[in-house]
Amino acid sequence: MKLLFICTHNRCRSILSEAICNHIGAGTLIAASAGSQPAGVVHPLSLKYLAEKGINTAGLKSQSWDELEDFVPDVVITVCDSAAGETCPVWFGKSLKVHWGLNDPSKLSGSEDEIRAAFFSVMAIIEKRLLQLQAAHPDTLSRDDLQDLMQQLSRVY
Repeated sequence: MKLLFICTHNRCRSILSEAICNHIGAGTLIAASAGSQPAGVVHPLSLKYLAEKGINTAGLKSQSWDELEDFVPDVVITVCDSAAGETCPVWFGKSLKVHWGLNDPSKLSGSEDEIRAAFFSVMAIIEKRLLQLQAAHPDTLSRDDLQDLMQQLSRVY
């Protein structure tokens, strides 16, 4: 199953989601990420904390959703509220769409420990949702059941 994680700037939450999904997915869940207005660079703390958890960061980049037209996702997941309200490209047409709102740890100010804790909290939510998705064997579900599951997972913290 292919998942496309969308966040406006594609520099933190969508990048974290892509990397964690590909790490957990072990080939059963395949992820990419993009944005409508990509920043052009991945937030350095996203890379730092993913690496700290032993998650591969090679190939992660901030990119436009226009660059992924050939990816053909089964599910498009917005992870920031502003992206959830945007008009998606026509090529998302047959993909299921769901919003998994996540707080943006890259916008926090505070001590290094507080910022690290915020990143790890968001990564834990992503991991929990994706582990539950994988455990549900999404490739065996009907479209309606998959939509229901994806909605349920948006409420997992």
